[in-house]
Formats: sequence, C-alpha cells, structure tokens
Amino acid sequence: MTPDNAPDGAPASRWSDLDRPPLNVPALRRGLLVPGSLWTSLDVVTATGSTNSDLAARAASLPEGAVLVAEEQTAGRGRLDRTWSAPARSGLFFSVLLRPGGSVPAESWGWLPLLAGVAAATGLARSAGTDMSLKWPNDLLVTVDGEERKAGGILAERAGDDAVVLGMGINVTLRADELPVPTAGSLALANAVSTDRDPLLRAVLRSLEHWYGEWRAAGGDPAASGVQEAYAAGCATLGRTVRADLPGGRSFTGEAVAVDGQGRVVLVAAGNGERIAVSAGDIVHLRTAD
Repeated sequence: MTPDNAPDGAPASRWSDLDRPPLNVPALRRGLLVPGSLWTSLDVVTATGSTNSDLAARAASLPEGAVLVAEEQTAGRGRLDRTWSAPARSGLFFSVLLRPGGSVPAESWGWLPLLAGVAAATGLARSAGTDMSLKWPNDLLVTVDGEERKAGGILAERAGDDAVVLGMGINVTLRADELPVPTAGSLALANAVSTDRDPLLRAVLRSLEHWYGEWRAAGGDPAASGVQEAYAAGCATLGRTVRADLPGGRSFTGEAVAVDGQGRVVLVAAGNGERIAVSAGDIVHLRTAD
C-alpha cells in the first residue's frame, strides 16, 4: 500500500510514513550528551538484528554510557531468547552500556532490569501521559480497552567481567492490526497524549540515568536507593494470585506478596502457607492464575 504522503505513482517506502518520522539524532545528542551526564555517545542505525548483540560485541572498546538505537530491529530478543519484532520506526528499540562494577557488587546486578522497568515506567508516564505498570520481572504494561497489555520488555546481559548491556523495546505507535500477539499493546492504543519518539526516548534515558545514579550511590542497595520501594509501588504482579512455571515442568501457585532484596518475587500458597522466592533466572513463565 502506498503511504498517504507518497506522490502518485511513487513506490511505497516504509521510510516515508509521516506518522512515523525518523529520530532527530543531532537533537537527541544535544539534549543527552552533556557534561556530567551518564550518556557518552548515541548512535542511531536504520536497522539491525539486535541492539543488545551489537553493543555487546563492541563493549570492550566503549566507555560506560554508550547508547545504540535502531529504527528497526529484525531479531530483537527478550528473556529466554523470545523474539521481539515491530514495524520500522513504530517504537523505541535501544540498548545502553553500563559498568556498575567497582561501586556495586556483582550479586546486586540482578536489580538492573527491575531498575530499568522503574525508569521506563516513570519516564513514559511523564512524557507520554500514559499510566504504566510493571509485570515482574521485565515487562512494561499499559491498559487498552480496560485490559492490561504488554507494551515493552527489558533484557539485561553481561558483556565481559565488568559490563552489562541493558536493552529495551517499547511499542509506541503500533496499531491493532500490527500487534504481534493479541495480548500486546502500545502507547498509542493506550491513548498516550504524545507518541513523539524523540521526547519519549529522552525521558526514558534521563529517568534511567537518575535511578541508576541513585542505585550506584547506594552501593547497589535496592532499599537505600529507593528502587525496591518504587518497583513494588508500580508492580501489577504484587497482590495477585499467580502461577509460576518452573524448569522441569514444575509449577507453584500462590499470592505474590513482595519483591525481596535480591529482586526475587515472593509467593505464598493459599492452602498451606508455603512460601517460596523465585528469581528471574529460575522462571519460565509467570501468569495470573485462573
């Protein structure tokens, strides 16, 4: 189908949709790469397989704070290598390079994807005017027609001994007929007041810089930094009865009552009061129980 803005007879181009303009790279750099900022470089590519993979491959030669953004991601990955795809320029697909070592012990790095969830939810709530919530451990939720839908995901991966590549995929302007699955959503479908990707990206990165700075200053302590409290306040999983599907075909059903100091979700069985703490690395699925 030829876009509305294409001249008569012109070939259709996925890059000529005025509803999905390209990111303004010079403006983004002016706003984010300032003295004293965490962000040290920002590159935008037209398309790539995975920004996480690309940034991890270059991690050894880059300083902390490198940002890589793709207008289109063709082989985006989520947790457990689940795929993430969306039309070109329909969302924010980016990765950042962080080096928390030195001030934060490695055993606390598991909080990074949860911290990123807090940062994305707070940044998008302010800039897009959309209520956001978090599904443990790494999903961003919006409400579409009264139903919770996944509009974003987060993936953190080690890149050598001292670095972490933190990636995000956020659906911004996806229409209903473009959703990869019926349970997905987007900021546009959630009636966001703004879907301009430039201010949305700036807001998320500035929010991430804030929360990462607080967390590092506290030596990775999620309670002292306020990250644990903020995550719990925005986590839609807490207070619900959920079923945790575990490796080996095992499952556990209970009320999600807390996220502990290690970032694990704590479940309590209704019948016998059995209590378990499940880490993101131990779980295959976490679903609301029927």
